[in-house]
Formats: sequence, C-alpha cells, structure tokens
Amino acid sequence: MSGKSRQTARQSRQRTIVDHVVSNGFASAADLAGLTAVSLMTVHRDIDELVGRGVLRKYHGGVSAQPSTVFESSSDFRMHAAVREKEALARAALRFVHPGMSVILDDSTTVLALARLLVDIGPLTVATNYLRAIEVFREAEDVRLLGLGGEYSRTHDSFIGLSCQEAIGRLSLDVMFQSTSAMTESMTFHQEQEIVLVKRALMASASLKVLLMDGSKVGRTALHRFTPVADFDHVLIAGEVDEAILDALGERTDVIRVPVT
Repeated sequence: MSGKSRQTARQSRQRTIVDHVVSNGFASAADLAGLTAVSLMTVHRDIDELVGRGVLRKYHGGVSAQPSTVFESSSDFRMHAAVREKEALARAALRFVHPGMSVILDDSTTVLALARLLVDIGPLTVATNYLRAIEVFREAEDVRLLGLGGEYSRTHDSFIGLSCQEAIGRLSLDVMFQSTSAMTESMTFHQEQEIVLVKRALMASASLKVLLMDGSKVGRTALHRFTPVADFDHVLIAGEVDEAILDALGERTDVIRVPVT
C-alpha cells in the first residue's frame, strides 16, 4: 500500500472511530479494534492521535468524546461534517466573487471549501486567519495572500486573540465570507467568546457580508450571541431547514436556498 493510500485508510478509520464514540458516548480500545478490523496497537495509535488533536479524551479502559463545546470547535471534527452541504455552499458563493476583488475568510471549514475554489479566480487579494486556508493559497500565483496572525489555537487551527482582531481592524475589503455554529430566525451564535470577537472584527472589515450555513446549524443556539441575522447582506443555506424558519429569515435578510447534489 502506498503512503497516500495508508494515509487515506487511517483518516477513514479515524472518522469511523470518532463517529462511533460520539454516537455511543464512549468505547473501549477492544471495541474500536473490532469495529475497524485492525490491531489493538493500531487503534491505540489512532486514539493517541485523536486525543492529541483534542477530538477525543482518554480514560482508563477506553475513550469518550470531548464536551460538545470543545468537540464542535475542533477543526478536525468539522472537516468531516456536512461535507456535501459545504461543497454546495462554496459553489453557490462564487457568484459574489470576481477577479480583482479583495476577500476575507474566517476559520470555518465551510468557508475552507470556498477557498479551494477561489484559487482558480484571479487575481484576488485574500485575507484569512485560518491556517488551512493559508495552505490552500500558498502556491496560488494569482492570489495576494494576507495572513492574519495572533495567538495560534490548535483546536481551531487558526489565529485568534487581540493581535488577530487588530490585524483585521486595519483592513477594508470588498466581501467577507463566514459561517458560525448556530442560527435562529433572528440571531447567530457561537459557543466560544474568543471566536465571537474575531468574527465580529471580520464583519466590520468588509462591505459585503455573506453567511454560509448548512441546515444542521439552523434552528439552534449556542452559548454566546454573535450578531443579528439582519447584519448579513446574504445568507446561503444548504440542507434540510424548517420552512417557518426560512420564512422568518427572509423577512430579515436575503436568503438563498442552495440545492445539495
């Protein structure tokens, strides 16, 4: 098996482990070895890697999922959630980007899907605090890349904190794309106050404000209020959403339903 094939197999196996632990609350190493049809030693290596990334936590005899506020913030977890919806949202968001524009992106995996498409639309100026997005644009010759530094968060794989907010505050860009953890018909939310502060700075930095949300986030709340839905110029939604919520959202902003294929 090639190195790339081994990496793909490991990633698939670890997703299976995470899904099983989240669904059941906990699992023993022996259970996970049987589930993934690999040796106990291999499972322990997977567990150690997932614990190191902050996705799972180890206790005597097995593993459990991190508390939801930590788990939902993990970039590794978010990378594998609602993938089809995120890809559909990214394609739909391209309508707001044209060559020559300046764009600012948050550290959401939804917007990361858009970043992968923006490399083919140049020239652009792109600013972001998300390390994975920076990696996407690193070799893009038609993209002028502005990395927004600050305190590095391993959980989010991005830069946050006062330095990051100040860096964002010095910019004035054409369009901002972001996502967030939850949204009702009138308000958006996130479970971490530090991320809320960065997202608010992003809002103030751009003329056009676009929110990308998969249906699993709509009709929910989280610990901290972020900003009213009406502050966004456009809200793109992909996936199943209650029609009454969509109608109420439509009274506050431009709502665009995005089909998932």
